[in-house]
Amino acid sequence: MLKRFITSREALLVGAIAVLLVLISSRFPAFVAPGNLASVFNDTSPLILLAIGQMIVILTKCIDLSVAANLALTGMVVSMVNVAAPGLPIVVILMIAIGLGTVLGMFNGILVWKLRIPPIVVTLGTMTIFRGLVFLISGGKWVNSHEMSPAFKAYPRAELLGLPILSWIAIIAVIVFSVVMTRTTLGRAFYAAGGNPHAATYAGINVGKTQFWAFTISGALAGLAGYLWVSRFAVAYVDIAGGFELDVVAACVIGGVSIMGGIGTVAGALLGALFLGIIKNALPVVDISPFWQLAISGAAIIIAVALNAQANRTKGRIILKQAEQAT
Repeated sequence: MLKRFITSREALLVGAIAVLLVLISSRFPAFVAPGNLASVFNDTSPLILLAIGQMIVILTKCIDLSVAANLALTGMVVSMVNVAAPGLPIVVILMIAIGLGTVLGMFNGILVWKLRIPPIVVTLGTMTIFRGLVFLISGGKWVNSHEMSPAFKAYPRAELLGLPILSWIAIIAVIVFSVVMTRTTLGRAFYAAGGNPHAATYAGINVGKTQFWAFTISGALAGLAGYLWVSRFAVAYVDIAGGFELDVVAACVIGGVSIMGGIGTVAGALLGALFLGIIKNALPVVDISPFWQLAISGAAIIIAVALNAQANRTKGRIILKQAEQAT
């Protein structure tokens, strides 16, 4: 098991993150202080939540480009609900955010499952629709910090055992979905639906329905991230998380999730998100413009996909060689 981990993408990412931290600390030692690393993890928590959902979608041979727009719409809705009813308990706000995000994810899933529209077309369309709805319901106006109730803003910042609630939610999500993906029938169905859809169908797995549930989970996590995002930054506006879907996809492919489906882990998505989170937080420290982040994310996607493709070709050659030797 140890040998398998050492040669895995996760181990490679752990090593890459360690090297990255060493390079950054050589110029700015304070960056690797425990308190600062905890802050980096907290900053990366929304990306971790979205990356877990995106990983599940990609496993089923789909992609969800609407996650950032889902986050923006749910974030704006709960912000406006809070302004209209500031006394509403946070539990209710969370239920609204998760519920709305789930419905938006189900909408994507239904279009892919029942109408058989390619996922990239569906989610490009819904991404635009969701962004348009944010503008329509808000009239293009912002919801600012002074309009939000103190409890609404305080929840993700509240600390438990030295970590903010936002960080704990990301940690719990990683644990829960690690169990779901490795110990449940649904988790195995996600892998089967993307790894070999024809074999999955013969095994009695409804591939379309499995993809529907993948989009539903992704939507629910995006909805949760929507509330956490606007409450933590204490502002909601039309372009919240603009372009963030690129980071989400990058986190997945960097973490070893195959865009061809069937390959990927929650740990990989977590490490991919942390890798990007460290880069994002380190850019200002090393005096590089944050606008380079998009270029870095795009380059990371290309490199990671190329590495995945090369690994798959290598495995294919090994299998063929073994078959030739057997004959």
